[in-house]
Amino acid sequence: MSFTSIPILDLAQASDPATKPQFLAELRHALMEVGFLYLKNVGIPDELFHRVIREGKAFFDIPEEEKLKIEMKNAPSFLGYSRLSAEITAGEIDHREQIDLSTEHPLPGPSAPLYDNLLAPNQWPSSAVLPHFRTIFTEYMKRMGEVSIYFTSLIAEAIDLPADAFNKYFDGPGLGGRQDQNQQHKLKIVKYPDVSTLGSGKGNQGVGPHKDSMLSSYLLQASHHRGLQVQNMKGEWIDCPPIDGTLVVAIGQGLEALTQGVCVSTTHRVLSPEAGQGARYSIPFFQGVSGDAEFEDLETVGVGQVKEEIKELRRRVLEKNGGRLDDVEFTFRKGGVARTLGEATLRNRVKSHQDVGEIWYPDISESVRAEQAALARKKSPVVEGVTVVSEGKAVEAH
Repeated sequence: MSFTSIPILDLAQASDPATKPQFLAELRHALMEVGFLYLKNVGIPDELFHRVIREGKAFFDIPEEEKLKIEMKNAPSFLGYSRLSAEITAGEIDHREQIDLSTEHPLPGPSAPLYDNLLAPNQWPSSAVLPHFRTIFTEYMKRMGEVSIYFTSLIAEAIDLPADAFNKYFDGPGLGGRQDQNQQHKLKIVKYPDVSTLGSGKGNQGVGPHKDSMLSSYLLQASHHRGLQVQNMKGEWIDCPPIDGTLVVAIGQGLEALTQGVCVSTTHRVLSPEAGQGARYSIPFFQGVSGDAEFEDLETVGVGQVKEEIKELRRRVLEKNGGRLDDVEFTFRKGGVARTLGEATLRNRVKSHQDVGEIWYPDISESVRAEQAALARKKSPVVEGVTVVSEGKAVEAH
């Protein structure tokens, strides 16, 4: 039977030898049958979560001129503020206002690949209006980066891979990517206005149906609103309401690809709050992967072969449910324009933030328009802005 609710896992159980086997069994179930889970007791103080939520909400109350000083189009990094309805998913406008942040890096040198423009300092709001914002979110992203790497090791163990199986795809000392810099992770602070503020005829798409890219994401639901929905194997939309003290973990297409389909990346969407409910706030954290990782390696080498008995468990899940109905096709594979994840990510950002792309990457923008026109002529079932379109395209939003 296809899932009708999202499982809740206790990360504290993973650190106790007596309870770790049960935790890994529950995690394996979530990975193979749901692709989403709630995670509690992640090791971050409640006070930090509360401060993140307070500062995140406060950002949207600062004067408009302060937000525009750090608008995303000011820099080629795709970091910064996006006005309401500035991003596109599933060919439709997403009705959300947001700021994009990341773990910070210095500006790239002149010989760096173009996609290294994504590695950059943040555009922070002025300390004159939000004096604690930078300190709080720097600390939160650091801690969440540690949580995400640890949790990925548990994912590996849950499907009987070595705990360090995914480390080759992370930058940082002792890991498999670049040794001279830490892995970049990203974070968004998002406000979804209720439909009464959007005007007639604009619909209720907060974020259209999509799958996440890369490996995993961790959502802090920062208000009481429902809105996040997950699609089960029957094609039904299942609510994923806020639960105090938890993060919502989503499995990305990269993880599904690397595990030969054992870990499932699940389609999800966000509906705008109904009239009179006020704005929904959301703070998703997206685990990064080295931009130098190549699709050829991801498909042909990856993390090694998942054991046949583990694959058989996933096949039984599919058989039990009569297959998988899905509004978004899985297309994370080589053969597209991009050779590396960094190249694919840069193109995807250009697709999602067309105003930024036109300013900083006119050649890529022109190539993207030609690609979209060709897809439209073929009447492809893959809708631009939703899936990876043969080069890792996916959306970062909850």
